[in-house]
Amino acid sequence: MTYTGDVRVGGPSDLRMLDELEIRKTAVGPMQNNTYLLTCRVVGAQLLVDAADDPDRLLALLQEGTTQLDLVVTTHRHADHSRALASVVAVTGARVAAGADDADAIAEATDIAVTQRLHDGDTVRVGNATLTVVALRGHTPGSVALAYREPGGRAHLFTGDSLFPGGVGATQGPEAFEQLYRDVVERVFDRFDDDTWIYPGHGRDTTLGAERAQLPEWRSRGW
Repeated sequence: MTYTGDVRVGGPSDLRMLDELEIRKTAVGPMQNNTYLLTCRVVGAQLLVDAADDPDRLLALLQEGTTQLDLVVTTHRHADHSRALASVVAVTGARVAAGADDADAIAEATDIAVTQRLHDGDTVRVGNATLTVVALRGHTPGSVALAYREPGGRAHLFTGDSLFPGGVGATQGPEAFEQLYRDVVERVFDRFDDDTWIYPGHGRDTTLGAERAQLPEWRSRGW
C-alpha cells in the first residue's frame, strides 16, 4: 500500500519503504504525538524518533521492524515527546541523543542519561544509513531535526515541533519566533528541494514544495 502518513492514536502504523530504510509512523498519547521508527534494510539497526508516550505501543512498533533498538533521538525537551523514553530505554538498552541545549532538561525530566549531545551538522547512523542533524532553534533552544537523503537524491526531514504544514512551531515571544523562522528558512528551505518530505511531531506530513509559497505569510503574521 502507498504511504500516506495519516495515522491516529490506537490505529495501525503507516509504512514507507525506501531503498535503504523502512520508515514507520504511529501516533500516541493524548496530544497525538507522532513517533517514527527507522529501520536499516541492510543490517536491521533501528532508530526511534521521539519516544513520546504509550511505551507498550512503541515496543510493539519495534516488533514490526527487527525488534532491536539502537538509538532514540528526542527532538526537543517538551515532556509530550519523551514520556515513554525511560520505559523504552529500560527494556531495550538503547542509547539516547538530543540537541545539546535541551539535553540536560530531558535528562532531568526523564532520569535518563543523554549519551549523545547533538549540534547542527552532526550525523547519526542507523545501520548503513546516515542522517544529518539540523538545529532549528526557537521552539526550544535545543530543538533538532534529522535529515536523511536517499541514494537517488530525495530528502526526508523529521522536524519535531519546529515545522508543520502551515507554519513553524509555537514560540515564546518575537525573538524566539525570529530565530526559528530564520533557521527554518536558512537551514531547511534554502538547503533542500521542494520534493523534500516533512515528517512533523504532530499531525499530517507535508513537503517543502507545498509550504514554500507561504513563507512570506508566516513571516508577516509572526507565528
